[in-house]
Amino acid sequence: MSRSIAENLKQIQSRIQTACEKAGRDPSEVMLVAISKTKPGSDILEALESGQIHFGENRARELQQKMDEISRDEIVWHFVGPMQTNKIKYMVERVDWIQSIYKRKYLNEIEKRASKIGRVINTLIQVNISREDQKQGCDPENVPGLLKHAQSLEYVRVCGLMGMATYAAEPEEVRKEFQLLKQTFDENQHLNGGSVKLDHVSMGMTNDLEVAIEEGSTMVRVGTAIFGERNYE
Repeated sequence: MSRSIAENLKQIQSRIQTACEKAGRDPSEVMLVAISKTKPGSDILEALESGQIHFGENRARELQQKMDEISRDEIVWHFVGPMQTNKIKYMVERVDWIQSIYKRKYLNEIEKRASKIGRVINTLIQVNISREDQKQGCDPENVPGLLKHAQSLEYVRVCGLMGMATYAAEPEEVRKEFQLLKQTFDENQHLNGGSVKLDHVSMGMTNDLEVAIEEGSTMVRVGTAIFGERNYE
């Protein structure tokens, strides 16, 4: 018999705690973002009733629909999917985090739209740590330029970096990719200032969150282990 979402959340929190203990870290340093893509609003509500408040989507339209459907102030919404300028208009009214920024034009578009409604949007710069062509993200050497550009923005807050590792059967295979993201994060701390406050490293998913936490992740994005296999059209 399959476990409930509440039971799955407890298991993930236990995995996070064990990984933190192994790494000598405080589990409270690691934010769990439940990735609910393709799952119904009822699943989100079940997770919410179990204490989960951070939820992520990777499709802008689906995010918009769920924000419309589930009007609960305690939910913190994250967009983690592929970025396009025309998607930003669907997000800024209620989304709290956009984790997949890797070009100046996206920062500028968020600034323009968020300024009209007086909201500040938390963002992460996505770095292509896997070096795979099919994945979005900037090269590590382009991060400083984006951060310098963001310093003077008023309605965009850059809170850290995000990376998506290569899918690998063995989590150890992606440790170097996580190390690259954490190294890039550390090397750019001197650019904190204005609207740049680098606090978060978003890396690690269902398959590899332990390795990510050992390498310094402060935000793990977990879908399958919480909600089960995804339903694709």
